[in-house]
Amino acid sequence: MRGGFRHIVLPAGIALALAGCGFADVRSPVPEFMRAKEADPPPPETPPDVKRLVHDQLETMFAANSYPHDVKVSPPRHELRGTGWTACLRAEVNSATGKPIGPQTWRISINGGAIIDRRRVDADDNCETESYEPI
Repeated sequence: MRGGFRHIVLPAGIALALAGCGFADVRSPVPEFMRAKEADPPPPETPPDVKRLVHDQLETMFAANSYPHDVKVSPPRHELRGTGWTACLRAEVNSATGKPIGPQTWRISINGGAIIDRRRVDADDNCETESYEPI
């Protein structure tokens, strides 16, 4: 009986102890060669054609009665966090009552070749210093 116990429990105990010897993560206090490597970040997308994107989606970006004209865009900039792109958009638009309100500026977010977000610029944005080209 004792021989069978040793033949079952001893290998099971050794297997259990060795199961914990996998690669350690980056924060472990083990030597560098034993740590698991971090995954490489995904490569950034190629710069989008902002002029074409804005031209193609102009009707969806503005209200129907705003009648945007003199639309200009800045070159795309790679987002600080993430794989997407941002650009600035400037256009002359009308208010909801149809009266001109002058040039307005927005920051657009582009990911996967599509405009995914549009918001008015604030003091933290650098859209005032950007160079613009008409679409």
